[in-house]
Amino acid sequence: MKTHFAVEAIKFKTINVLPNSWTTDDFKNILELVEYGDASDLSDKEVEEMCLLSLADLEPEESAEIVLKYLFKDQLNDGQIQNLSHEIQNEKTWEEYADLSMHETFFNAGQLLYKAYNGKFAHPEAVQFVVKLSTKQRPALQLFDKNAEQTLIRVLAQGMPDNTLLKRLFDDQLADDGDFKEAKDILWQLKETERTDTAVTFDIVSSHCWFDDFRYVETFEADLEAHV
Repeated sequence: MKTHFAVEAIKFKTINVLPNSWTTDDFKNILELVEYGDASDLSDKEVEEMCLLSLADLEPEESAEIVLKYLFKDQLNDGQIQNLSHEIQNEKTWEEYADLSMHETFFNAGQLLYKAYNGKFAHPEAVQFVVKLSTKQRPALQLFDKNAEQTLIRVLAQGMPDNTLLKRLFDDQLADDGDFKEAKDILWQLKETERTDTAVTFDIVSSHCWFDDFRYVETFEADLEAHV
């Protein structure tokens, strides 16, 4: 059974910092790793500023190693972290690293280091956009109650050009209504902001490499082969 959606792109912007990415506790933990000393008397803003200044006082690869070890201590070994501490200075690991599940965290690392060194690291860019999907087939919205990411990506891809990276790398997954396990790692953050009987609205954060082409989208029609 085909389900039909009218899709409206409401907002689109490029962002350099992901929502809810770094907390004051994170900054305090990094200050401990750089052996800053007592930060208990600092305000939240001062804690962040001192974290950035403390990282900038070190050699870039040393700071990168500290940040990567903090974020990936349970996923990467020392040798991998050491290699990546050099690569992240010039390469967009949040787009190029083989394991997609680590891309969002790599972005957060790159964002902090880029800010600390005032641009010596690769420039991090992500996208945040809002879309509204409407349908006359009311049960169709149930498709977003389970595995929302893969359903949503299959809809969004229909509004983008054929040469977009998403279609070139995941052509089979986009065409099939089966499991699309990479979907949750492609959409870094997904928030349903509104739902009525016939429409649902999502706020989406993802990599620049997957959805930069969506900036040119306004409205389009999409069909899915799916059971509702």
